[in-house]
Amino acid sequence: MIVGVPRETKLDEYRVALLPVGVEELVRAGHQVLIEAGAGLGSGLADHDYLRSGAELVAEAEEVFARAEMIVKVKEPLKPEWPLLRRGQIVFTYFHFAADRAVTDAVIESGITAVAYETLRDERGRLPLLTPMSEVAGRMSIQEGAKYLERPQMGRGILLGGVPGVAPAEIVILGGGVVGANAAKIAAGFGADVSILDIDMDRLRYLDDIMPANVNVLFSDRHTIRRLIARADLVVGAVLIPGAKAPMLVTRDDLKDMQPGSVIIDVAIDQGGCIETSRPTTHSEPTYIIDEVVHYCVTNMPGAVGRTSTFALCNVTLPWALQIANRGIEQAAAELPPIASAINIHHGEVTNRAVAETFGMAYNDRFDP
Repeated sequence: MIVGVPRETKLDEYRVALLPVGVEELVRAGHQVLIEAGAGLGSGLADHDYLRSGAELVAEAEEVFARAEMIVKVKEPLKPEWPLLRRGQIVFTYFHFAADRAVTDAVIESGITAVAYETLRDERGRLPLLTPMSEVAGRMSIQEGAKYLERPQMGRGILLGGVPGVAPAEIVILGGGVVGANAAKIAAGFGADVSILDIDMDRLRYLDDIMPANVNVLFSDRHTIRRLIARADLVVGAVLIPGAKAPMLVTRDDLKDMQPGSVIIDVAIDQGGCIETSRPTTHSEPTYIIDEVVHYCVTNMPGAVGRTSTFALCNVTLPWALQIANRGIEQAAAELPPIASAINIHHGEVTNRAVAETFGMAYNDRFDP
């Protein structure tokens, strides 16, 4: 199979979808790998690293898309890339369809097979290709929250850990999954007063066992959310329904009860956001203010730490890229349930139930287990 890796074009996206060692593994398995020139520079990976591993360096993205049978990316195809997609091609990347109807329609129209990192489930029901970026985003959420709580960034002027004689920051984390747990771990390390909310009691019991004493584990309901965000310095949106739009947990009216200069980091923005006032932002212009509350809603948070994120992502995506390349998408889906679970759109038909329900589209169950 010819595997192509274009340079990412999303603003401030520094990740790349394949490491040189991944090229070597694919070539050893008998495949051809095309790398767009400069694709790895944002992650500190030079073109000659890929050439030494057996890749063919290609000058333009158009040639990568034209020749490759499978495209491996990090982020969803952007509008300039839509005309480059062709029927029968496999695209293996993060799509987050439920957050973007335009991308969904474009992929349906293209006739490609969209294999989404974020919905690939392993035999234990986990999301192994989403997990490492969720770990990065969860940890980054506290790092970014600390920065935007500073007064020059229009925050409240709060130090997360406080100092002797002054109380630490109060942090509320909505969601106790991978993002939320990693955010809580870092926030606790800063010495903040942390509350983490979830509706899964088994998950809450687990978090209660492993979290330090300055992390409070609470059941999530509207009353608890409103009570806690009213006194919070930092709120982290960390909820996820795989493949579907994130539930809205904080309304515009709720913001009026929050403290001026408090900060919201909506990590769920990739799936539409869990705060009513959230809208996608970029690393270049990461924040905006509504009702005196600072909103940070960057859709590719891990892209800012490209080297860490690239290695973490490629460690888990390469084995599945190899399986698809070795077997072809039809055989891989038939023999490997995790691959079947990752196919969201196939030849113009929506094959992920959550995406179909989000947009009221017809659902084809051909890849159901």
